[in-house]
Amino acid sequence: MIIGFDGKRAVQNNTGLGNYSRLVVDSLSRYYLANSYRLYAPVRRANPRLTPVLANHNVELLTPATAFGRFARHVWRSYGMTSQARADGCEIFHGLSGELPFNIRSGGMASVVTIHDLIFRRYPEYYKAIDCRIYDYKFRRACADATRVIAISECTKRDIMEYYGTPAEKIDVIYQGCHEQFGAAIPPEKLKHVHRQYQLPERYIVTVGTVESRKNQLLAVKALALLPRDVVLYIVGGATPYADEIARYADAHGLSARVRRLEGIPFDHLPALYEMAAVSSYTSRFEGFGLPVIESINSGTPVIACTGSVLEEAGGPGAVYIDPDDVDGFAEAAMNIMENPSLRAETVRLGQEYTARFSHRAMADSIMDTYRRALDGQQ
Repeated sequence: MIIGFDGKRAVQNNTGLGNYSRLVVDSLSRYYLANSYRLYAPVRRANPRLTPVLANHNVELLTPATAFGRFARHVWRSYGMTSQARADGCEIFHGLSGELPFNIRSGGMASVVTIHDLIFRRYPEYYKAIDCRIYDYKFRRACADATRVIAISECTKRDIMEYYGTPAEKIDVIYQGCHEQFGAAIPPEKLKHVHRQYQLPERYIVTVGTVESRKNQLLAVKALALLPRDVVLYIVGGATPYADEIARYADAHGLSARVRRLEGIPFDHLPALYEMAAVSSYTSRFEGFGLPVIESINSGTPVIACTGSVLEEAGGPGAVYIDPDDVDGFAEAAMNIMENPSLRAETVRLGQEYTARFSHRAMADSIMDTYRRALDGQQ
């Protein structure tokens, strides 16, 4: 089988959508060796995270067959990508980030689209109005045009059905696999290196993700005032207006020395940051999945997460769940985890039993089942 993918995010993004795109192609190419996997992207750009995927013998990165300017590359992704993939012999085309070419239905291929979340519909206040309209048009059309739809959680499946009227029988829930570096043994010298590089204290809380109001990192900052003064919060994420808001709050409440932001850290440092943390925090108000919850649990650190979306589905018994505005609840949960080693160990044990379902192999097998259904549905 020859399978084509919209590879833009795999090439250009190093956050959630890019990580998912690379993980899907890498997992499929390792477990289903006989297939050919073709990533189609508007531009070819060096990306160290994509390099290992392209090293697999059955993966290829392809760009427009002729030279295009910037605007024309957008047109190619919306229309020309279909004819190029079909000419290359692709039997299935998979849109990995909620989009499909607009002419996919007439392209002579079965198609699959992955929808990660519809947060822009449920919480439009977190987005620019124009972005909401663009996302809504593209995602709605992709759900209608696709032969089959993949939702990355039951929560996202419910939203697709509610907002777009997509029938349940057209949607497959396939959980995202967690990178195998989370849960692998970390050499002591690597732990020491990370500890020294970031000047980690004995007790710290870590939160990983885009620093934005929906992610609600300010909850953990507020809770610091109720925790012992030796406890430090590390926010792993880039500079944003919300990061500035957090800095202003910390400064106004005498917490600046205890709130530290890490930006641009290597991906392979994350497992050590999780493992050495006293607690991990992921207090998002709404998510389509919540991969950092699984990463932390697999690394041996329990999580404080919030109710209201998919995080209980992601973390199971490996996390303590609180209301996204419950400062006292966060502080109480953190103290219980830090002061009760047996509770911490049991939470991690139960959590890791639960998160075993989020494996690369399980994801690859499920996606291949979806491809087979898509091919059957096209006939």
